[in-house]
Amino acid sequence: MNRVLLGSSKPIISILVMQMTCAEKPVICSNRIYLRRHIMIKGRFTEYILTGKKRSTIRLGCVIPRYKEVFIHGGGRPVAKAMITSVIYKRVCQLTEEDAHRDGYSSVEELLKDLEKVYNRKIAPSDVVTIIEFEVIKSLLDLSMQDIYMGLSPADIASLAYRYLEKELSKDELRIIDAVIKHGSIREASLKLYGSLNKRWIIRRTLRNCLRILIEKGIIGNAVKE
Repeated sequence: MNRVLLGSSKPIISILVMQMTCAEKPVICSNRIYLRRHIMIKGRFTEYILTGKKRSTIRLGCVIPRYKEVFIHGGGRPVAKAMITSVIYKRVCQLTEEDAHRDGYSSVEELLKDLEKVYNRKIAPSDVVTIIEFEVIKSLLDLSMQDIYMGLSPADIASLAYRYLEKELSKDELRIIDAVIKHGSIREASLKLYGSLNKRWIIRRTLRNCLRILIEKGIIGNAVKE
């Protein structure tokens, strides 16, 4: 029930809103930022990611992931494939020490100092942040040769190739990997590109070539297991 001033029938909602603490204010996502398949982190967090010490990333603003499976990049290269498990929106004043620890920081204070460096501005207590929690599915620094694609899916290879090899690939190769990314499989990409399954070998050859270049450049697979 709204409180009213004596002698007035108008509720004093505006006064009540002004008296709300930062932690009580609802999170409203007016400006949304869409996250695609790649999450960038600082290189010093790579080991934390792979050991499970860092299980989330906190971003300024309302970030909306478009994909459940993503690649995490650190130090200029992909380090892991991960599954997003939850997305939480909070105000800065609502962040807890546990939130900071899950992001690899020793305290909220350390986290906020880093965020201010990344975004090059002062972070206010009322600012909205997004906590993206994830679970690592596969390390990209330790791959196996037992699988033809080293345990990666065709769409994984295509996505990494498009990000790191775009300037080195031909127009035909880019068209092929773009189709694999969009349609998710060699079969569907072949049907869209050629109208049949008879030329799937062209797509497989392109993916194997992309994988070879990614390995030769040291972009994936620091230690490749036989």
